[in-house]
Amino acid sequence: MHPQNIAIIDYTYSLPEEKIAAFPLADRDASKLLVYKNGNMQQHLYKNIADCLPAESLLVFNNTKVIPARILFQKSTGGIIEIFCLEPYEANKDYTSIMSKKESVRWKCMIGGAGKWKQGPLVKKFTADVIAVELQARLVEKLSDAYVVELSWQPAGMSFAEVIACMGEIPLPPYIKRKAENSDTERYQTIYAAHDGSVAAPTAGLHFTDHVFTSLKEKNIQTAFVTLHVGAGTFKPVKAGTMQQHEMHAEWLDVTAGLLKELIKNADNTIIAVGTTSLRTLESLYWMGVKTILFPEIAAEELGVRQWEVYEHPLAGVSITASAALQALLQWMNKNNHKNLVAKTQILIAPGYKFKIIKALVTNFHQPQSTLLLLVAAAIGNNWKSMYDYALQNNFRFLSYGDGSLIFINQF
Repeated sequence: MHPQNIAIIDYTYSLPEEKIAAFPLADRDASKLLVYKNGNMQQHLYKNIADCLPAESLLVFNNTKVIPARILFQKSTGGIIEIFCLEPYEANKDYTSIMSKKESVRWKCMIGGAGKWKQGPLVKKFTADVIAVELQARLVEKLSDAYVVELSWQPAGMSFAEVIACMGEIPLPPYIKRKAENSDTERYQTIYAAHDGSVAAPTAGLHFTDHVFTSLKEKNIQTAFVTLHVGAGTFKPVKAGTMQQHEMHAEWLDVTAGLLKELIKNADNTIIAVGTTSLRTLESLYWMGVKTILFPEIAAEELGVRQWEVYEHPLAGVSITASAALQALLQWMNKNNHKNLVAKTQILIAPGYKFKIIKALVTNFHQPQSTLLLLVAAAIGNNWKSMYDYALQNNFRFLSYGDGSLIFINQF
């Protein structure tokens, strides 16, 4: 069955409010870990995850960094308007350059209380290290699903990253029914976060500590990093009856040639994605490599993976190995003088998808009727139901600040 015909009602379960973790545990790696393999399930702790992994494995993490993307402006009348920065609205999608911009920048935003914003710019003032900072927001354009907002500031010598560090708040997911606290600035961030750009954390990585990384190294388990900036679309509910009417959110990935070389070297080993964003990145790289084989002169802007593309001609049914696809992509990068590959992926991984690179996944427990739950079902079929039942019955904590799982993918 084509994934377009999947009825989302078949991917639901009852999630009591008390099972949703409102706060993280005191120790990151004290979270419980459900290990699923060939239909069998066992309980472990994240601090012992190395014991659950084959030696010579390669774990791939997403090293994106959550930005304080929620900015609250107070009008002179006392009303609050919230601007939630979703993604840059710039021709150049290099997040490093955008976060380093000075004076002004344009972002695609959601606006809470947009009806109160009648005219003129919004102004917010702050003091950072005894320096008075003034931020202005100007409404530029209304899009079908968001707004374009120009943010400008004084002193103009500050970078945008510095400005929002002063002005913004960490954007906790909508299902965490509380305001962000100071502790969330650290805890809603992986310890290896490096590149500003996400408005949601790659939560599978929140459980990893220096102790865990040391234990992985002692077992000769390799680690590598990709960058995919997580957008608010990761929480976008599936409201359509079938997936054909659902538009998958798109996100920007950024990987190095060195990462491709690591994947090629480990193609015969167990490659494990830490988080669904890492998985979507790595599987997208395979299809980008296939495109460079089928279309050797393909332009960079055509490399991106669209929602249904991998299920349809000419990509569907290709029998190209992961190594061959990744080698081709690396050669394309070299030929076109790309040290980094920056591209958009909208890939929707659902039952019927055949995994090309990944053999296991570390991930938290996801919301009912979500595209993330479809991804889990693509990995283990209908066994997702028994796995989630097991987690509920054994008091696992759900969603972003909750416990997690290590899923070895079934080969159907």
